[in-house]
Amino acid sequence: MDHSAFDVFNPPDPSLIADCVHCGFCLPACPTYQLWGNEEDSPRGRIYLMEKGLEDGPMSASMVEHFDACLGCMACVSACPSGVQYDKLIEATRGQVERNGKQHRSRGEVALREAIFQLFPYPDRLRTMLAPLKLYQRTGLSSVIRKSKILEKLSPTLATMEAIAPPVTKKVTIPATNPPRTAEGESLPVRSRVGMLLGCVQRTFYPQVNAATVRVLNMEGCEVVVPQSQGCCGALSVHAGRSEEGEDFARRIVDTFTSADVDYLVVNSAGCGSTMKEYADILADDPAYAQRAKELADKVRDVTEILVELGPSAPRHPVARGGLRVAYHDACHLSHAQGVRNPPRELLGQIPGVELAAIKDADTCCGSAGIYNLVRPEAARELGDKKATNIAATGADLVVTGNPGCLLQVTDALRRQGEATLPSAHTIELLDASLTGAGAGDLLAG
Repeated sequence: MDHSAFDVFNPPDPSLIADCVHCGFCLPACPTYQLWGNEEDSPRGRIYLMEKGLEDGPMSASMVEHFDACLGCMACVSACPSGVQYDKLIEATRGQVERNGKQHRSRGEVALREAIFQLFPYPDRLRTMLAPLKLYQRTGLSSVIRKSKILEKLSPTLATMEAIAPPVTKKVTIPATNPPRTAEGESLPVRSRVGMLLGCVQRTFYPQVNAATVRVLNMEGCEVVVPQSQGCCGALSVHAGRSEEGEDFARRIVDTFTSADVDYLVVNSAGCGSTMKEYADILADDPAYAQRAKELADKVRDVTEILVELGPSAPRHPVARGGLRVAYHDACHLSHAQGVRNPPRELLGQIPGVELAAIKDADTCCGSAGIYNLVRPEAARELGDKKATNIAATGADLVVTGNPGCLLQVTDALRRQGEATLPSAHTIELLDASLTGAGAGDLLAG
């Protein structure tokens, strides 16, 4: 590979590149092609650049820019009639960019990316932000700053971080072991013993989602094991090409949940679940972990998947008088990367009085995409605005999704569109409201 743009460690696979017949079915599915109409910002264009990099080299600034501009949403994987594994190609290529192309990024972007990865994969570090953030929100300073637009002038990334930050909620403590029980607290027979990933952003900014997940699983007969020592699953690192870092996180998760001895590993964050289902590939070259990683990956289920597999047991109650119109937003790493589309809709359809509203261009990314809305805030905002417009057009009372990043992005986009009164929630929160009989009042109140 002397004349290649890539090193010998996991370059994009030429045989996978050869699967692309350049038919163009990926073009209308690709968010960045929709935005800019540039062939090199389409999946087949990026695949062409990968092929060129293998043959000609070296890695150019243009290559890095086009690879970095990809959201990694995998809509092209769903759209491709030839079965091109673009997901594997772009992740391999991003690892190459991290090792061989960072010199083509500005110093500011290199520093920003490093700061992101020194913070977001570490829940303890994220939690240190909660107290000042709570003070900032409660004093009303947040409204003043937003109206002034000073952050947008200083730094679009800072403006995005400020805008998407949700209201700080009270801390939720989840025990290590949670036996199955009814909504009234009566014990139930164990149908399955499952582990649960807490996540990083999820446990910090949406702890109520984790609490709702445990309650729903308990009410459906699951004993839920929540190892208190668990850390990051590695999803953000893997998706951004920080391969070694992602592998280290993955090894720790494998150690943690292998010792927990569970039937399944339940995940309520689409990006996390997508990566954890790929642990067998991620750790395939590590003889000490390859087999254990495969065994754990085979147990990983999105929370909606496991609930559909088990089948409903607990009674469902109406969540609102006169019914509730719900717009379900497909998180890309749930629908495209994991192929999980029907289970969330099936669960929502089990709730009496819930009517599902179809979102136009539902398969198009909202612009969150891991760290994308922080490193490419302008493009992410444009995609978010399109998504918010389409959601608002449904006339829904509530929008739900299965990924914390999407919740942050969609909530902010709806606010910018003047739809701040249209609340958003995690899919499992609405199911929890139905199973407990509490109703959706708190969710609708925002």
